[in-house]
Amino acid sequence: MMNPSASLLNRLASLAPGASPTRPREWLRISFGVALGLSLSLLLSLQLFPEQTLIHLLGPLAATAVLLFAVPSGALAQPWSVLVSYLSVSALAIVVQQQLGYSLLACALTLGLSALTMNMLRCLHPPAGALSLCVLLSDELIRQQGFLLLLPIFGTVTCLLVCALIYNNLTGVRYPKRAERTELHHTRDALPDYRVGISDADLDQALEDFGEFVDITRDDLAQLIHATERHALKRGMGTLLAGQIMSRDLRWVPPEATREQALEMLRHHRLRSLPVLDAQQQLVGILSLVDLVETAPRARLLRWRPGRSARVAELMSSPVHHVDSQAHVAELIPLLSSQGLHCLPVLENGVLVGIITQTDLIAALQRDVLERLG
Repeated sequence: MMNPSASLLNRLASLAPGASPTRPREWLRISFGVALGLSLSLLLSLQLFPEQTLIHLLGPLAATAVLLFAVPSGALAQPWSVLVSYLSVSALAIVVQQQLGYSLLACALTLGLSALTMNMLRCLHPPAGALSLCVLLSDELIRQQGFLLLLPIFGTVTCLLVCALIYNNLTGVRYPKRAERTELHHTRDALPDYRVGISDADLDQALEDFGEFVDITRDDLAQLIHATERHALKRGMGTLLAGQIMSRDLRWVPPEATREQALEMLRHHRLRSLPVLDAQQQLVGILSLVDLVETAPRARLLRWRPGRSARVAELMSSPVHHVDSQAHVAELIPLLSSQGLHCLPVLENGVLVGIITQTDLIAALQRDVLERLG
């Protein structure tokens, strides 16, 4: 039987969170960003506002910096949440201070009203709650500023937001978070991989049923779920790779080929696109029927010149989306379904060895379904 001390230790251990998915490199990125962002914001603000005023804002600003650089994908760290919460709760604290003065009851009332205000404005940001008390408990010199105190608050937090925007994006972290669904066909239809399975309406209903605040945007949640589905599909499909389903007997054109020559090759082989290889057999572009149609007016202008016809180099799309021959088939599905690509060149050590079309992918998926049924 487990002794009481061991049982207590096990209970305490169960309270610890699981291993963080972030890596030491990310820890360093966050640490440097927090220090750099807060330092630059304060140095810039000191040029405009007195140091005594900024000292009262330092605690909430430090907490905001941690959110902006450590969890920039969270709903609490988005620019709307940060800026609107800071301004609204500061104004609220100034009003309470002028009407009720300082007391423990006023502190509790201010914090409660701040939480209500942030929820109503959809700008929940915990450091702003601390800021409301900092404003309420400020000394006489700060209180005399009244609503002018909003100027240093707005200026400093804006500097911090700009630092976070620049630093996060330069270090490979997209900020602020926003939807990236490209409407390729300019219709109201959802993207192909959003038409089956979990839809936006399902996510909205699930979040409503959950009933609590979730610190993740709906679009990020959708991306996370679809990424999970792709990993599950990859595991379920075994080791079916791009090199196994690609077409190897390739047809291609050089950059100096004419538009008419490329169009004839597409017509003869009943293709929708052709890889473009240079003299060193390096992939430099893709020529599709869409490219030929979109550039037809420009091609007619070029033909007005004596002896001049449009060249493939002038019509092709570049740079080219491509995959490695060892890429799993599950990785190709979003590329050929939602990103508007009709074919994917397959490279090995930088050399074109095959091409995968939507037809090749459909055949591979059909084979996988038949194997499962069999």
